[in-house]
Amino acid sequence: MTDAALADDPVAALRTAADTLRGRRETVDEIGREELWTLSSAVSDVTGILDRFEERATDDLEGYVAFRETLSNRLEEVPADVRHSDAFIAANESLTTGITSSLSASDFEQARRELGPAREEAALLDELDEAKDDYRSARRRVQERADELDARIERLERVERLGEVDIDAPVDELRDPIERYDDAVAEAFDRFRAESPAREVLAWLAAAESYPLVETPSPPERLREYLETAAIGDEPIPTLVEYAGYSRSKLDHYVDDPKRFSAAVGTNKRFLETLDADPLTVSWPPEPASELRWRTKELVAVVSRFAGDETVARVREVHELTYEESYDRLRDAAVARAELTDDQRDRLRRGVVADELASAREERERVRDCLDAHSRLDD
Repeated sequence: MTDAALADDPVAALRTAADTLRGRRETVDEIGREELWTLSSAVSDVTGILDRFEERATDDLEGYVAFRETLSNRLEEVPADVRHSDAFIAANESLTTGITSSLSASDFEQARRELGPAREEAALLDELDEAKDDYRSARRRVQERADELDARIERLERVERLGEVDIDAPVDELRDPIERYDDAVAEAFDRFRAESPAREVLAWLAAAESYPLVETPSPPERLREYLETAAIGDEPIPTLVEYAGYSRSKLDHYVDDPKRFSAAVGTNKRFLETLDADPLTVSWPPEPASELRWRTKELVAVVSRFAGDETVARVREVHELTYEESYDRLRDAAVARAELTDDQRDRLRRGVVADELASAREERERVRDCLDAHSRLDD
């Protein structure tokens, strides 16, 4: 199989990598790792000596003597029974001269040729490590493909489930009460933020932290502590935001301690500006009944601290919807309307989604079987 084909088929690539790894392991095990390590160390050292001394040894006597001494010392350390010992002997003979002769570059090239068989076999350990790296990379690509298929199957299954929903169900039975509540709570909160002392709004935010499903923002501690005691805390948030844009000299006319005000309010101007009713609203399509039921229960407690009875009644109405037998059916229809595109609906009608799902499941089984058959490497 070509490299391009292997790249397109991670399963085939992993099988090929596994075969290569198996073959190289068998070769190394047949020879012996210790024997190969000894050979590899000797070849590496001798080759390094040749490279390091070639220019000096062919240029002057002093360089030649240093080269011969270094090479001889290393060769003496090589075990007599090292594999390809004859290659080391032949290489040494190529680099040994008489008194009247000198070494040339061709002598060094001849020595390297003599070491060729030893060098090739010494490379087996590096080739084994390379095969392990290739195997790990190939297995990682198969795992990534498995994850991609899991995600694709999940998406297709969701599309298929949505395609089975009665999309013409009267979703307004849910939408209308939710919109009435959202409008009411947004209006009530805007009024609360615009008219109530900032100190009270921050205290409300602090209390709302006891209701995690509402997810209101946490009030900055420094800002809250400042507003609890400073006279400016009696002013509404829009006034504080306006003051936060004033210069220090202008602030002198409005606050007792401009420096402290800037440190507490000025640094949190963005927080105050963006404070809105979004955490208090119900999204569309709404959450599943069990989730919305608990969230609206907490919303009643949070909203009732600043909104009137009518707004609280609106959120109670939404809460009661979650107990209706029709809730799940209507919600499913709302989700299907919101999520299914025209193209997806067309593909559902033509059976394309079902075919794609079957194909993805078949490929996932093949990929998972391959992963099961090729475990992670321990070494």
